[in-house]
Amino acid sequence: MDATAKGPGRQVTQPLTKIPATSDGRITGSRIEDPPLVTGQGRFLDDLDPLPGTLVAAIVRSPHAHAKIRKVDLTRARSHPGVAAVIGPEEVLETLKPFPLSLRTNMPYYPTGTDKVRYVGEPVAVVVATDRYTAEDAAELVRVDYDVLPAVVDTKKAANPDSAVLHEGADSNIASDRSFTFGSVDDAFARAAHVVSEEYKFPRYSSTPMECYSVIAEWRDESTGPQITAYANFHGPFSIVPILAGALGISTAQLRIIVPADNGGSFGIKSGVYPYIALMALASRHAGRPVRWTEDRIEHLLSSSAGSDRIMRFKAAVSATGTVEALDVDFQENVGAYLRPPEPATLYRCFGNITGPYGIDAVRMRARAVVTNKVPTGLNRGFGGQQLYFGLERLMDKIAVTVGKDPLELRRTNAIPTSAFPYATPTGGIYDSGDYEKAFAMLTESAQYEKLRAEQQAARERGEIMGIGIAAIVEPSATNIGYIALATPQDERVRGRDKSGSTEHVRVSVDPQGVVSVLLGTVPQGQGHATVAREIVANQLGLSVEQVVPKIDMDTATTPWTITTGSYSSRFSPLLTSALVEATDRIAATIKVAASVLLAEDPTELELADGEVRVTADPQRSVLFRHAAGLIHWDPGSLPDTFEAQLNAEAAFTPPESTAASKTDQINSSLCYGFVLELAVVRIDPETLEIAIEKVFSVHDPGTVLNPVLLEGQIHGAMVHGLGGAMYEEMFYSESGQPTSTFMDYLVPTSAEAAFPLTSETFETPSPLSRLGAKGAGEGSSMSFPAVVANAVSDALAPHGVQITSLPLHGNVIHELLSNS
Repeated sequence: MDATAKGPGRQVTQPLTKIPATSDGRITGSRIEDPPLVTGQGRFLDDLDPLPGTLVAAIVRSPHAHAKIRKVDLTRARSHPGVAAVIGPEEVLETLKPFPLSLRTNMPYYPTGTDKVRYVGEPVAVVVATDRYTAEDAAELVRVDYDVLPAVVDTKKAANPDSAVLHEGADSNIASDRSFTFGSVDDAFARAAHVVSEEYKFPRYSSTPMECYSVIAEWRDESTGPQITAYANFHGPFSIVPILAGALGISTAQLRIIVPADNGGSFGIKSGVYPYIALMALASRHAGRPVRWTEDRIEHLLSSSAGSDRIMRFKAAVSATGTVEALDVDFQENVGAYLRPPEPATLYRCFGNITGPYGIDAVRMRARAVVTNKVPTGLNRGFGGQQLYFGLERLMDKIAVTVGKDPLELRRTNAIPTSAFPYATPTGGIYDSGDYEKAFAMLTESAQYEKLRAEQQAARERGEIMGIGIAAIVEPSATNIGYIALATPQDERVRGRDKSGSTEHVRVSVDPQGVVSVLLGTVPQGQGHATVAREIVANQLGLSVEQVVPKIDMDTATTPWTITTGSYSSRFSPLLTSALVEATDRIAATIKVAASVLLAEDPTELELADGEVRVTADPQRSVLFRHAAGLIHWDPGSLPDTFEAQLNAEAAFTPPESTAASKTDQINSSLCYGFVLELAVVRIDPETLEIAIEKVFSVHDPGTVLNPVLLEGQIHGAMVHGLGGAMYEEMFYSESGQPTSTFMDYLVPTSAEAAFPLTSETFETPSPLSRLGAKGAGEGSSMSFPAVVANAVSDALAPHGVQITSLPLHGNVIHELLSNS
């Protein structure tokens, strides 16, 4: 059965599966996250006051991109009325150690500049006062004497041996440089009928969540040593515990991080909040009271974090018929002023799927991370995939032109055949399931592709500028953290200390009235985790959704966790739902034992359905689920002697496929691999050169669809995020390192820009590796959309001899390209 949801200018058709539905196909479980949010009852960190006597901080930031710190004078600020403490580089060096990095490099990173500042907006001092107004006034009294140095923001210039070096202990600005070869690359290029190459540039842009960074920290000196409690709005606190503990010089048991249940967006960028946790903890130590800091919008754009800008050189060995037989790629990643963990993750997150959906047998890759006088980079929705697929999909279009093939047909003939799944990529990825042939057939039919091409030809004859773009991508989900080790050469890795895995935890319990509580360790940022979890548990236990109460709790002191736990890299659908199934299976087994006592039947002969436990062969013989649960709570003595009377189940789903990198540097960098195929039609106004997206067709394979309505929202949201990088958003830096810092010059797409007609279709190839067959689906279109827009614009301008090699695209860019063509 299909449910068709219609909205202004778009039609989305998707199957209803795996969720409670009425006979006419309507979803019965409404999105439970919405009512408190739309009525102003959300509990975001800035709404909370969990620690009595909390003071407020303001941060003094560098106005220079590169400068030596000669002297910091805090005297006047400290004497200002209402100020409790002021700390600067001296206090930071006195107490804190550099943050542990993802690899060995002599580029120490502290939460403030110490010897130098290396980007505009880098913290230099913190003022703590009774309120934000007083703190801001006192911050203006801090005097910093700078010796301004030459700045370098261009990646290639920074990588040159004669460039100004940002970190004196390092030999150069290249923080990481690794090369890999898989398969017979040289042989493929030697026999190639065509060698197609190009250099592409992907822009640096932000996530721009509605809620900026927020931290409350308390440092308490106790007999057992410092005890630090921090509230912060990063949705993956478990991964940063060892990083923070290392910088604070304490054990992980001395640090507690709590994340509020509501988080106003992130898209990865809030992973960069951890330096401020350390900084506010130190400020609390000096103030003697808890300290609160909430970032304002200018601070966020100026100095929080950003997705990395990448220069990439792609070269392909292509047969006479258009088969791509080998790739040679060179990535130069601009990571900003510091190699801040988890960087250089962006270079390697898509390592296993670097060949995309194509059956390419040989790959050579060079990956470099370069430091410059820009804000440090971090996670941004689809991180790594946006950059990779922009280059790869632009290259596929150039190959199509070279061999004289239609771009859709070229992709179809290079795509991995359905019979090849599970498919092993040369870099170590194992694509768990897929049917790319079906996706191409669906897109061709829904877009009426041949008719579109005929319309384009007619439009060109009328003098109109119309283009059709296509992009095909593999969407990785449930990241295996072992990929980060690829940045470290084999001979420098410590044996027995490999890192790998994709583990998620969940806890399920049943009270005496049969109400099921579900504790999730993944704070959502709008995805609807609680809604989906409630539906899954209700289905598994044969209950109505009203009998299931999901609870969001991220607390490193109480939530079951491992380092990989958290809400990032599309982990919820494949991992946490699998843990949910395992935990509810145990609860179901326990309930059946209790019901077997009441029904005098073997537990294996019972089933759970409609709020009852009933005899499978005779459904009329049944007891209520809540009565079986009540027996365990109230009369455990009636249960079998060997039975453990416990209605609490904790499960950790750890897929064995997520292992460490091999000795040949191959790695399955994610557990699941979905598929996205998109087509966009654009027109360019010949007078204003404004780009208009006329229509978009999108086909997704997310494995099993858990909730089609939420999936639609994820697809549309990811598409808009990708649209920002394609046409609007760019963190521009002058040669002196001064960045854009307000929405006057940093453009973010709104509902007006995202009003293009969208036809979205979904089909399922369930993953054999997750318990429900689900894969991630929240990042795919953010990876594909920049490429599909670029391909459409390039196709539109092809008669004018223009090729697109960089983003973003807008009228000024088109004017310059046409002027130089």
